[in-house]
Amino acid sequence: MTKPTNEPAIVLFDGVCNLCSGAVQFILRNDPKGIFRFASLQSGSGLKLLEQHNLPTDILSTIVLIEGGRAYTRSTAALRIARRLRGAWPLAYAAIIIPAPLRNLVYAFIARNRYRWFGKSEMCMLPKPEFKMRFLD
Repeated sequence: MTKPTNEPAIVLFDGVCNLCSGAVQFILRNDPKGIFRFASLQSGSGLKLLEQHNLPTDILSTIVLIEGGRAYTRSTAALRIARRLRGAWPLAYAAIIIPAPLRNLVYAFIARNRYRWFGKSEMCMLPKPEFKMRFLD
């Protein structure tokens, strides 16, 4: 396992998903160093980054982390984000030892039901003014 750095990373998220927007708010609150930048998957910046990393531009059911020049998706992205947050969240990274196919079964179940359980908004979230500079679009 490589040690996380303080190098900036980009999180791409489903901008109309309430669960995903809540996750972004959570990351913002737990990232006092400002490591993470954000863009919705639907935005121009998000689409461009997906293309640059040879990922489909129509995927909305996963979070994408771009870190160290590589793109990570699903549970791997979530765990890699958690390990760079403050508090006890880095301990969650221990779950990386679980094979990705097993981790991603749980991830896919939540992703499949996220709109039903948490709702969907008509438009992407607007960041608070103090966080606006951390969003690419």
